[in-house]
Amino acid sequence: MRKLIFLVFLIALGPVFGQNKDEKQIRAIYDTALLDAKGYDWLEYLSNQIGGRLSGSLNAEMAVNYTKKQLDSLGLDNVWLQPVMVPKWVRGTPEIAYIETSPGKTTNVPVCALGGSVATPATGIKAQVVEVQGLEDLEKLGREKVEGKIVFYNRPMQANLIQTFEAYGGCVDQRYSGAMEAGKYGAVGVIVRSMNLRLDDYPHAGAMSYGDMPESQRIPAAAISTNGAELLSGMLKLNPDIRFYLKQTCRQYEDVKSYNVIGEIKGSERPDEIMVVGGHLDSWDLGDGAHDDGAGCVQSMEVLRLLKKTGYKPKRTLRVVLFMNEENGLRGGNKYAEVARAKNEKHVFALESDAGGFTPRGFNLECNDSQYNLINSWKPLFEPYLIHLFRKGHSGADIRPLKENDIVLAGLMPDSQRYFDHHHAANDTFEHVNKRELQLGAATMASLVYLVDKYLK
Repeated sequence: MRKLIFLVFLIALGPVFGQNKDEKQIRAIYDTALLDAKGYDWLEYLSNQIGGRLSGSLNAEMAVNYTKKQLDSLGLDNVWLQPVMVPKWVRGTPEIAYIETSPGKTTNVPVCALGGSVATPATGIKAQVVEVQGLEDLEKLGREKVEGKIVFYNRPMQANLIQTFEAYGGCVDQRYSGAMEAGKYGAVGVIVRSMNLRLDDYPHAGAMSYGDMPESQRIPAAAISTNGAELLSGMLKLNPDIRFYLKQTCRQYEDVKSYNVIGEIKGSERPDEIMVVGGHLDSWDLGDGAHDDGAGCVQSMEVLRLLKKTGYKPKRTLRVVLFMNEENGLRGGNKYAEVARAKNEKHVFALESDAGGFTPRGFNLECNDSQYNLINSWKPLFEPYLIHLFRKGHSGADIRPLKENDIVLAGLMPDSQRYFDHHHAANDTFEHVNKRELQLGAATMASLVYLVDKYLK
């Protein structure tokens, strides 16, 4: 009878012992991240010594070489470069724009060419402006009121949406498709209000597309700062006949070769099952891409370092991937998934950090209900670190091409209230990244990877 009681006692205590072990491992991960950080130094070099890393640029090539060198130094089992062809778009000389209220009376406004846009003629374009709130307004106006004019898309991000990515998603179509749609009505150019929740003088870049529109019909597209948009809108109300001048010299070249940067620790028990953690190495060229997405890259590199430093040996193969060309093509993410399928690799989990280096709050998860319930059951292990949000939602653009069967996709979810102040703009720079917040994000990612590796069936 005593033996039976003792056996029942041990069975009852089993989960407690397991939980205590998990608590200790996660504590060790956070301690190492906060007391022995490497990611912040890596980010400082990427940001201040290399700078903006537009796909196809020399800076992007330098970032590939630098991050590979750092991964080599971590003593991983394998580190390699995966070739991928990427677009090469060059901004050219700084853009010029002004509002003309009468001949010789002008007011300069901050603008930047949108990624993929064509240039204006060498002397620029000057035309009257028609303001719209979205793509659907063009059909209401018709060709008669649009032809020969510059279309000004002025729908702001919806400020009362607490989830700022929802606000971004609600108006980004005017940036991406605005030139293509306005061109169908005979517009000579488009100006798009920057995707930014605050009023400032920073124009925000971003990708746009002409679809299958012939090159001869493509019109230039630029973003205007939120302050500039407010000024232009107000001046149009006073005088609908004002004219807008824009000059930009951007150019699209032939595709060039670049690389995804990959490093891995081989699994000790199930090496054929692969877990990926990553961010995108490319950025826009106006700032230095510290939040978008230098932060995600160094956090992903830190995941492998933190697990090694704390003595954890993953059961599955753990792979870090620094994807190239998320910003204007997603070529790196697609190439990685293509090669994985060609090699018949089995990916069971992928985690991406691409929402800035701000304080982590939790994760967005793309998975089935049983997988979600398992991950959500770990919430008590994260709550001491103020990580409390585990919800179903978009994981990440670079890992989305891996989606098939029962793979779990996850995206680190930092506090997003300040993210779009910097997104794609000249103020996305190193000094706006807080070391403690960055390292907390890395520790949070490493903790999830540890738990998934240990418990996911």
